[in-house]
Amino acid sequence: MLRSLHISNYALISELNIDFESGLSVITGETGAGKSIILGALSLILGQRADTKFIKTDAEKCVIEAEFDISTYAHLKGFFEQNDLDNEGNHCNIRRELTSAGKSRAFINDTPVGLNVIRDLSMRLIDIHSQHENLLLSNVSYQLEVVDTIAQNSHELLTYRQTYQSWRNLQAELKQLQKTAEKQASDVDYIQFQFQQLTDANLIETEQNELESEQETLSHAEEIKSGLLKIQQLLEEDQASLPLLKESISGLSHIKNFVPNGNNWYERLQSTLIELKDISGEMRSFEERIEFNPTRLEWVENRLSEIFTLQKKYKVSSVSELIQLRDSFGKQLQRIGSFDEELEILRIKCDNLFEQLKKDGDRLTISRKKACEPIVSYLVDQLTRLGMPNIQFQVLVSSSIDFTEDGNDEVQFLFSANKNRPLQPVAQIASGGEVSRLMLSIKSLVAHKADLPTIIFDEIDTGVSGEIANRMGDIMQAMSSGMQVITITHLPQIAAKGAHHYRVYKDDSGLQTQTHIKRLTINERLDELAQMLSGKNVTAAALLNAKELLANL
Repeated sequence: MLRSLHISNYALISELNIDFESGLSVITGETGAGKSIILGALSLILGQRADTKFIKTDAEKCVIEAEFDISTYAHLKGFFEQNDLDNEGNHCNIRRELTSAGKSRAFINDTPVGLNVIRDLSMRLIDIHSQHENLLLSNVSYQLEVVDTIAQNSHELLTYRQTYQSWRNLQAELKQLQKTAEKQASDVDYIQFQFQQLTDANLIETEQNELESEQETLSHAEEIKSGLLKIQQLLEEDQASLPLLKESISGLSHIKNFVPNGNNWYERLQSTLIELKDISGEMRSFEERIEFNPTRLEWVENRLSEIFTLQKKYKVSSVSELIQLRDSFGKQLQRIGSFDEELEILRIKCDNLFEQLKKDGDRLTISRKKACEPIVSYLVDQLTRLGMPNIQFQVLVSSSIDFTEDGNDEVQFLFSANKNRPLQPVAQIASGGEVSRLMLSIKSLVAHKADLPTIIFDEIDTGVSGEIANRMGDIMQAMSSGMQVITITHLPQIAAKGAHHYRVYKDDSGLQTQTHIKRLTINERLDELAQMLSGKNVTAAALLNAKELLANL
């Protein structure tokens, strides 16, 4: 439950602190006194987006902080663990800070969090029913939510949604595969042509470098042969390198033992002779093999031209990349050939999952239809007590063609408050006062099932008065036995039902208008109720009436 609320520098509020109690609390005050400002500040605690225009004039920062008692809500432990938040066990503090520079920060137990975390927690702690929420009655999603709350079918709904999400994912996968198959099927001839062209080229990964080297050799064959012959002459003729080196080795062999480095020189000359012989032999062998071959040169140049043409066409720079492309085209052709089989497998999976979806949806439908009778029974009883003796109410659950995240059911609340009037959708027939009474009855119904600590009503009594207002107060009072109820009201009949009474008022005595809130004593409550009954000029009759209202508390 909400224990306290602190507000600073928000709209007309400089500093405001409120302590709340369990049971039914009522908040009253003249129109424009600032009740909506307090609710606006509280909405920031619930994760609503902030606007710098609400920061009090000349203030740099506004702060709103709420303390909740969560001692009886052990199930929130998982939320704190999941979001890595400190859990003090009995208390939880939520704080919002908004600066004039437009920066907004949120905290749970002094740990910075995002607004989504604030919203997730606040939905488990408090429900604010503002006046415009009466419009929710015309929203089929809200009507479905009410039915699901009473049906207590969260397990069935979770199972259905998991199946639904899997089915949607599989549908998306099937659609994408169909799209890919259609596109590639239209390109299959071109892909086949490219694959065949690269296959017919008989590409070898290392051949380009080898061919380029051979091209160089064949293009300079005569020049190479002439040069190698000249080198052999310089190495092997009588006065050439090898004979002279042999003679040098022979001469050194006679004196090497008498010279300090003789043996080293001898070995080095021997190694040099062996190396020159090897080089000479290799050159002779290469020279004997090489010959000018125009036919071979033409073939090499044509083969290189073919490779260069393919590289230019496919915008690559190596034979290796061409081979990779060829293999890729081959895989695409293989995939295209298997698309029909893949599509059929996916279609079967989709069909099977859809059958499971229908079964899960049927279980949801059964749970919802079972909830209709107790909903109707409760609401008819409550609305009869609230001055609608001829009330007719029906919850219609019908099948929808489409499956959505919430199932394939359409829920509609049908309503008639008068004799001999056919049932019609609530939004088309109910008046303002009827909607207020119906909404309060629905809220009281849901409160028993939702396990919510706190609910705040913002003038849910709009459009009613007299004895009906008194009965609405009774309903709120009954609700407060199991949860904290805070209601903002202009009706003395409801205000008198509260165990705790707060008055919101403006103070114009200073330089700026300020909004304040005060918890009233018994005598102050008496005066407040009397003013609500008769206006500022309190009459003796009004005071007497106020005493009677409080005496019935």
